[in-house]
Amino acid sequence: MKKREQSSVIEIKGLYKDYNSDGLAVHALNGIDLSIKKGEFTAIAGPSGSGKTTLLNIIGGIDRPGRGEVKVAGKNLNGMKRGELSDLRLNSIGFIFQAYNLIPVLTAVENVEYVLLLQGADKKERRERAESILRDVGLERELKRKPAEMSGGQQQRVAVARAMVSNPEIILADEPTANLDQSTGSALLDLMRNLNKERGITFLFSTHDSMVMKRAGRLINLRDGRIVAGKK
Repeated sequence: MKKREQSSVIEIKGLYKDYNSDGLAVHALNGIDLSIKKGEFTAIAGPSGSGKTTLLNIIGGIDRPGRGEVKVAGKNLNGMKRGELSDLRLNSIGFIFQAYNLIPVLTAVENVEYVLLLQGADKKERRERAESILRDVGLERELKRKPAEMSGGQQQRVAVARAMVSNPEIILADEPTANLDQSTGSALLDLMRNLNKERGITFLFSTHDSMVMKRAGRLINLRDGRIVAGKK
C-alpha cells in the first residue's frame, strides 16, 4: 500500500519580486519554485541580500509578489485584498521575528493572549490557552513579567508561544536566533523542533545560523534571489 502524500501548505511557482532603489531595479527574487509540505521543519539559508526575508514576507502576505503564483494554506494570495490577507495571517500563520516584536506595556501572558483577542475568543479561554502554551515553553514563572523584565531568550520564547497559541498551520520565523547567544539559541531551536513534532505545525525559517541549518529537516539555499540547492 502506498504511503499517502502529505499535502502542500505552501506552493510557489515562478515567483519574481523587484524593488526600486535609487532609480535602480533590484531583483530580490528571480523565478522561485517551491513546495512545502504540511509538518515540515524547513530552513531557507543564504547570505544577506539573498532574498530570504522577502520570500518570507510574501508567503506571510506582508509583501506582494511581482509575478508568479503563491498559495498558502490552500489560498491563492494573488489578487487577495488587504483585509483577506490580514485574516489569513491572523488565522493560519504565526510569526516569529528576529527583534521579538512584543508589546512592551503588556505582560508575557497578555502578549500571547493578544492574538486570541483579535480572533474574538472570550477572556477565560484566552487566559487558559495563553498560560498553557507559556508553560509548554517553560515560562510558567514569567507570566506577569513585561518584556523589559525578561532576558532575550525569554522574550523569544514568549514570541514562540504567541505564534503557536492559535494553532496556525504555518509558523514563519525570520532569523529567530540572531539576537541570542549560542546556548539560548540552541535551546530555543530544540523547543521549536519538539513543538513541531508534537503538534505537526509547519515551520519555515530564514537564517544564516548553522545551528538552524543543522536542525532543519530540509535545507534550501538561496542566492541572488534564486534557489541554488535544496535538501529534500
